Amino acid sequence: MKLATFVSGDETRVGVVEGDRIVPVTNHPDMLALIEAGPAALARLKTGKPVELRSVRLLAPIPRPPRMRDFLCFELHVRQSRANRHLFGLGTERLDPAKVEIARVWYERPVYYKCNPCSVVGHDAVVHWPAYSRIIDYELEIGLIMGREGKNLSRAAALDHVFGYTVFNDFSARDEQYAEMAGQLGPAKGKDFDTGNAMGPWITTADEIGDPQDLEMTACINGETWSRGNSAAMKHTFADIVAYASLEETIYPGEVLGSGTVGGGCGNELGRFMKDGDLIELEVARIGVLRNRISAPHVREVPPLPIRVL
Repeated sequence: MKLATFVSGDETRVGVVEGDRIVPVTNHPDMLALIEAGPAALARLKTGKPVELRSVRLLAPIPRPPRMRDFLCFELHVRQSRANRHLFGLGTERLDPAKVEIARVWYERPVYYKCNPCSVVGHDAVVHWPAYSRIIDYELEIGLIMGREGKNLSRAAALDHVFGYTVFNDFSARDEQYAEMAGQLGPAKGKDFDTGNAMGPWITTADEIGDPQDLEMTACINGETWSRGNSAAMKHTFADIVAYASLEETIYPGEVLGSGTVGGGCGNELGRFMKDGDLIELEVARIGVLRNRISAPHVREVPPLPIRVL
């Protein structure tokens, strides 16, 4: 089942997506209430008259998630990103990704940062780039949506607590991110700006996904494929990140856990970035396509690289 949050007229509702139509749900006021009602609620949905999907505006499936964490699960992404630090004046040339040193802790546990749940937008939303940044980057990720409360979950039980999955793009003000993280904390303003977390177009429930560790992932900029990968490459699986998030900490329905960026899934790895007006489309198999456009009047062209951030 595919579940979306949408606006029709002046009313915000939850609906079931069926092909090119959306069927309004009438017995749950919003997505979070539906998730909190538990798995049996999906079998008891009351619905209204279907409307054309193109006639409504999709919001993020959960417009204000109770909490968001983004993990760092793809080794190739870590290696290729660090290999390109020279683009920001950190070193003089590109490193061999195979020779990049990765701290042992990365292999031992799925590290994460906490995202800003107040800056979430959905499908077709305009992403307004912050004035302090000129390097516009995307992140090709999958967002896992928690469905049940839990604490100290085992890996074996972790996925039983998952409601579904969505496409996730935690945009990165890459120049600001490189500069601020030299302070040994963060990211902060490299990630935290209004409209900086896009997700959607809807949630595909876990039963329809099947194996979440076999999902093709693609990113297109202005119709050109820039990135392609698969969730099978995650060093730390979705079960791993749910279990780790719940370690001595209660996780709640509606929380979002990001997979981290797939290898090759951002401009930082590719050495190419975006500009004002660019259209970014992220696609994940069995979920859908998340589309957003960049508004950055101060970045009419991608700045020549390398640039210095410190």
